Amino acid sequence: MAALRGLGAEVRPYEPLEDAEQGLWSRIRSGSLNEEISAALGFVFLIASFICEKSLGNAAVATLSLYAGAYIFCGQQGVRSAIASLRGGVLDVDVLMVLAAIGAGIVGQPFEGALLLFLFAFSNVLQSYALERTQRAIHSLLKLRPDKALVKRDGGTELVRVEELNIGDVVVLRPGEHVPVDGMVVEGSSHVDESSLTGESMPVTKAVGNPVFAGTLNQSGGLEFSVAKRAEDSTLARMVKLVEEAQAEKSGTQRFLEQAEQYYATGVIAFTVLVFAVPFFFMGEKFSDAFYRAMTVMVVASPCALVISTPATVLSAIGGAARRGILIKGGMHLERTAQIDIVAFDKTGTLTAGKPVVTEIVNASGLHKLDTLLSAELEDLLAQTAALEDKSEHPLARAIVKTAQARGIKLPEARDFQATAGKGAEAIIGGRRIVVGSERLFQELGAVGMDPIAAHAAPLAAKGKTCVWTGVRHGDSLTALAVLALADTLRPEALKIVASLRALGVKKIVMLTGDQKAVAAAIAEEAGVDEVLAELLPEGKVAAIRTLKKEGCVMMVGDGVNDAPALATSDIGVAMGAAGTDIAMETADVVLMGDKLENIPILLATARQAKRVLWQNLTFAGSVIVVLLIAAFGINLPLPMGVVGHEGSTVLVCLNGLRLLIYRPKM
Repeated sequence: MAALRGLGAEVRPYEPLEDAEQGLWSRIRSGSLNEEISAALGFVFLIASFICEKSLGNAAVATLSLYAGAYIFCGQQGVRSAIASLRGGVLDVDVLMVLAAIGAGIVGQPFEGALLLFLFAFSNVLQSYALERTQRAIHSLLKLRPDKALVKRDGGTELVRVEELNIGDVVVLRPGEHVPVDGMVVEGSSHVDESSLTGESMPVTKAVGNPVFAGTLNQSGGLEFSVAKRAEDSTLARMVKLVEEAQAEKSGTQRFLEQAEQYYATGVIAFTVLVFAVPFFFMGEKFSDAFYRAMTVMVVASPCALVISTPATVLSAIGGAARRGILIKGGMHLERTAQIDIVAFDKTGTLTAGKPVVTEIVNASGLHKLDTLLSAELEDLLAQTAALEDKSEHPLARAIVKTAQARGIKLPEARDFQATAGKGAEAIIGGRRIVVGSERLFQELGAVGMDPIAAHAAPLAAKGKTCVWTGVRHGDSLTALAVLALADTLRPEALKIVASLRALGVKKIVMLTGDQKAVAAAIAEEAGVDEVLAELLPEGKVAAIRTLKKEGCVMMVGDGVNDAPALATSDIGVAMGAAGTDIAMETADVVLMGDKLENIPILLATARQAKRVLWQNLTFAGSVIVVLLIAAFGINLPLPMGVVGHEGSTVLVCLNGLRLLIYRPKM
């Protein structure tokens, strides 16, 4: 508490975020505007007392009464904080400011003392306003969640408060409405804008079986979904809680400064005593002059700007990142991220799409890539193969069907479907019996025409691609027609991301995977990473991370579930695509709510920019203290000028830190 008061902030009991954005009148009634009102009234008394002093003199009762009012209104918050600090055995900025103001009054300079208290109070108001802005992105997220939801009950619909929804309730969602809680679609289809949660700008298609998340916007169609989590446990609520906890966690720099503040403040008081005592007792200087200079020194040497510079920077960086769906779990993790020089990626679902697709079709005439125009014969072959596989739920079968659909191919009807477990399937399509299966199945059935196709397909198999054979049966005879090669493909943006990381100074990029070496080597070569470690079990990934940590500061990027041990072992663990994934939100140091690989260099750039801004603030704040101290001794700096310089530097470091709220790195 004392450390917080040392920042010049009033310490109040915690209140939920839902109630944090109050109206002006309710804030006045609750007392949360006391500091602002006191500063405003104090300013009125300060101006009135200054005018009265010029008219009646500083000894007039009216003048002294007005100065007393200025002291009371401008100084009440500072006095309360100073008393609380002294009770806790702490010397901090509040104590120094109050002592300086009292000292100014003692030497017959009440205007300087009142001005000091006013500027200190006004500076605190500006600091509070600046730091509160770091919370506004999170507050705005909560506003996206509606207070009530239309739920199906007793054969009809009923409008109920979101907090009253139970798991299993069916909620009716109309176009243009925000999703109230997390759930699973049970009826309808639509496009949902999830940018508030994941940072993804493109709407996501939602149909039966797809999840929806609280705070996202239903755009085009009506949906009905079953409640999967209560309002307080939704992904949005957990995200807000994580950011709150992250902003409460102090960075290493902040903890050091707060620990040093006690010793620094004690040193300032001791130095102030020396500045007064030496000239007065040993050099014959007038009491008023020596004391006035000592009070000026006490003000300008106070570490207010130094102490506030770190939280202003860290909170702004965390808040700005959260607006893009990047949750950094505290100042320590932010500072550590800025030091990263080795990045390790999991392969599946991180560098790659995580889903197999058909990449080539091989027939007797050669190899044909699917990113080129196929002949009518090959298009027909793909259509027939997909029509047969449409009857199967095997992941490779679904991949073949999706490939055909993505090319706009209309699937013909498949009849008399028969499956052979673990080997393949066949069906009648277009009057022919089409067979799809493994190379082993075709060999067992004695298929003819395999050799030329196998020769062309061998390099693909050597790269670890899965080969699905297709052919046509005539009675007991099977003729091989082609091979469909499937693979988990590199994300289109992966090459750009690797280049961006290198531009940011990352010295080594590594890919970790449990896949075969041939598969891993092909993906690694395409992605342009420096090193690939394949055929790793979870404990193997942990060992690899430990080895990499001997070379530098390591960031591990994975899905947060299978990679949880490696994420925990690394210096910074980053979980991608973690919206709705509880384990990812718990285990990782940084959580990417969306599935955007480009957020990795954005995360690094943000952390490094925060480090630069922090050092700018610390350097500026320290320099101002040195310059003002030199001026206090060299040119007898007036106390009001010292106050303006001291409080001005405090406000400027806050504003400089706030730039991180809108920081957008160029990638």
